[in-house]
Amino acid sequence: MNRLGLRARVTAAFAVGAALLAAAMALFSYDLTRRSLLEERERTAVRAAFFDAAVVRSGLDTDAPDIAAVLGSLDTGSARRPLLHRDGRWYARSAEIRGSSVPEELRRTVSSGTPAVQRVRADGQPALLVGVPLSATVSYYEITSMREVEETFQLVALTLTAVAIMVAGAGAALGWYATRHSLRPLTAVADAAERIAAGDLETRLDPATDPDLTRFSTSFNRMVEQLARHLERDRRFAADVSHELRSPLQTLAAAGSVLQRRREHHDERTAVAAGLVADEINRFQRLVDDLIELARAEQPTNREPVDVAALAGEVCHRHGLPADLVRVVPPGAHWQVDRRRVGQILHNLVENAVRYGGGPVAIRLGCAGDGTGVIEVDDDGPGVPVPDREVIFDRFVRGRAAHDRARTDGTGLGLALVAEHAAAHGGRAMVTDRPEGGARFRVELPGCAG
Repeated sequence: MNRLGLRARVTAAFAVGAALLAAAMALFSYDLTRRSLLEERERTAVRAAFFDAAVVRSGLDTDAPDIAAVLGSLDTGSARRPLLHRDGRWYARSAEIRGSSVPEELRRTVSSGTPAVQRVRADGQPALLVGVPLSATVSYYEITSMREVEETFQLVALTLTAVAIMVAGAGAALGWYATRHSLRPLTAVADAAERIAAGDLETRLDPATDPDLTRFSTSFNRMVEQLARHLERDRRFAADVSHELRSPLQTLAAAGSVLQRRREHHDERTAVAAGLVADEINRFQRLVDDLIELARAEQPTNREPVDVAALAGEVCHRHGLPADLVRVVPPGAHWQVDRRRVGQILHNLVENAVRYGGGPVAIRLGCAGDGTGVIEVDDDGPGVPVPDREVIFDRFVRGRAAHDRARTDGTGLGLALVAEHAAAHGGRAMVTDRPEGGARFRVELPGCAG
């Protein structure tokens, strides 16, 4: 499973933290509001019940009291319902009823002369029951509906939940905003690293961008400078060695040429030895040329408008191949690439097909819709096995086809140079199977417009 990125993790942390804080505040606020409302409603209900109990006591202080009339005279509204328990019987406003809403324990407490309050459910609705003793045989009860209070609780809970969700969303937005700005220096470092990897060793970070990152920027710039010096020293060393080798190689090549021309004057063993020396000198010369090209491959890419089709025609002509091998789709595409590098790519791919692939059968130049230029060279050889398709572009790696044909004149740098030049353009090189048999070498180079 893919791990979340830093921005996603920080945003999630802000969101979770804000959600937990909002939930804690919401629970605290809900509990405080609930307690306050219940206590206030209970105090109000108790005061009203005692007041109504005093009215009932006055109404019953006669020889033949009309209990229903006394209860009906109370101003209880629709939220309160009076009950009277007298001599074992229950009375309401209209007539005698059963006091099923009054719990037995509460009734015993009130009958003993102690006022009591209890939350109950009357007719399926929450209510507050207040019991007031009037005499040894008479108790007054008042049932106050708590439905409005419960609806208020539900509204408060819904409001606090919505607020908690909005706070969590605001926390996520704040986390995303904070990471966007805090990670901006890292984005600048990543961009600089990509430009350096592409060969632009002049890239530097501005130490004045963020005072808190001055040390980091300075250290990064110092590292790039040391890297550039090392690369330049290695490149100069390789170039100097290669150039220094050219002079003795030219002398050896001239001597080998003389030996080759005079083979008929030598005995068979000497003639064979002279031929081997000449072949190895030629291979050594190609190796030196490839090393020089590798040293130059570290330099930045010089993009310019290039007629790649004409360049491919020149490569075919140089190898004695027919010009109709080159196929351009679509015609008239504009390539913004490094002429020297693309020429080297075409030369190496065609030479690889000639040496190890039975010769090229097609050279296709195309321009994809995303602005990527595509070079494909098909050959008629045995193809490249799947295990070799990655390592064949490494330096000094020669494919199995070369070994199968007992060819030892290759340097193992041709396809490595193809990959180097493709990477310098920000592209890539790969090899697949040709549908009709053989190999298909494909190079993708950004910088093409159809």
